[in-house]
Amino acid sequence: MTRITRRQTLTLAAATTLATKFAAPAIAQTKQAPGITATEILLGQTMPYSGPASSYAPIGFSQLAYIEKINAEGGINGRKIKVISLDDGYSPPRTVEQTRRLVEQDEVAAIFLQLGTPCATATRKYLNAKKVPQIFIASGASQFGDFENFPWSIGWQPSYRIEAAIYAKYILANKPDAKIAVLYQNDDSGKDYYRGFRDGLGERADKIIKAVSYEVTDATIDSQILQLHESGADTLLAGCVPKFQAMVVRKTYDIDWHPLYIMTNVGSSVSSGINPAGPEKAVGHLTAAYMRDPTDPNGMETAQYKEWLAFMQKYQPQGDIRDINNVYGYSAAQTLIPVLAQCGEDLSRDNIMKQAANIDIQLPMVHPGIRFTTSAKDYYGFKRLRMQRFDGKGWAPFGEPIGV
Repeated sequence: MTRITRRQTLTLAAATTLATKFAAPAIAQTKQAPGITATEILLGQTMPYSGPASSYAPIGFSQLAYIEKINAEGGINGRKIKVISLDDGYSPPRTVEQTRRLVEQDEVAAIFLQLGTPCATATRKYLNAKKVPQIFIASGASQFGDFENFPWSIGWQPSYRIEAAIYAKYILANKPDAKIAVLYQNDDSGKDYYRGFRDGLGERADKIIKAVSYEVTDATIDSQILQLHESGADTLLAGCVPKFQAMVVRKTYDIDWHPLYIMTNVGSSVSSGINPAGPEKAVGHLTAAYMRDPTDPNGMETAQYKEWLAFMQKYQPQGDIRDINNVYGYSAAQTLIPVLAQCGEDLSRDNIMKQAANIDIQLPMVHPGIRFTTSAKDYYGFKRLRMQRFDGKGWAPFGEPIGV
């Protein structure tokens, strides 16, 4: 029998090759997960195709499109991947209801790329009690790296705390006398950003002179921006999802407040986090990134971008090629492929989870030098980011990747 037991160091090409290279006869006495047949691997997920976080819907569409591509090329070890993707409207009670349906009625093998900190948190205890893999959660909340207490849950994007600490490191190096204002979402993800930022500042945390939060149900955040402006701050960390990031971009510009503006990666989509406010209003703003931004003109001549663009044109032609969420879904789906391939013919839930925590891969639409690596004692896949500046058309990266 053929089975991968050692840690793999993969390029994406090698990861894709695994889909056929490690095909093997059935393993005796292996109990396959529910949802596994001789021809299919059934996965489930929830996505905010509607509701306040619906700007992330392209993540769902693009990862489904990439899986369609893999299936068209033969699938994984002779099996096609099927994903039941349900709209939860970014509502945790609805997420719980739908996740139970996926596990108990649809009998999926695992939950993949479930989006949103509050939604994934609401189902984490249930899925861990059921020993159902909750793999590559679309959230950077640090709690999804807690392998000791929740070994069946693992995140995908960089930890919000790591990202925020990198912003603190950048400010201390480039604007040591900064007077800082912070806007954050009043939930676990927003609080993670704030804690990580304070931790990154360390003994210089007193540079934060004002911090206010917003609710994802707020109709406007004008009052919060006015409070931050009136504090006298000359530096702003805006930790917002795209809908609210656009509000901040617009309001700061309209009141003629031009701080050193750093927006968190989750809200940095040009199409949904900047363009609704007007791209001219965000010129010079900063963020940190792990993925290559599709709006960077210098990146459009790379083989990696051309490959992604060809994928979009063939499998996701209705998608906005300026929206980084389409890069996100594509890259997250690519991370799934080596996990399933490394499982070989042992597609038990135990082995699916084991292989999710056994990855070392350079994804093509991720900046060089920023790898996705996991182990049984490290559930944080991305640990470095690269600073980038908005030039009115797209994000232009600068400097080398930064880690903390």
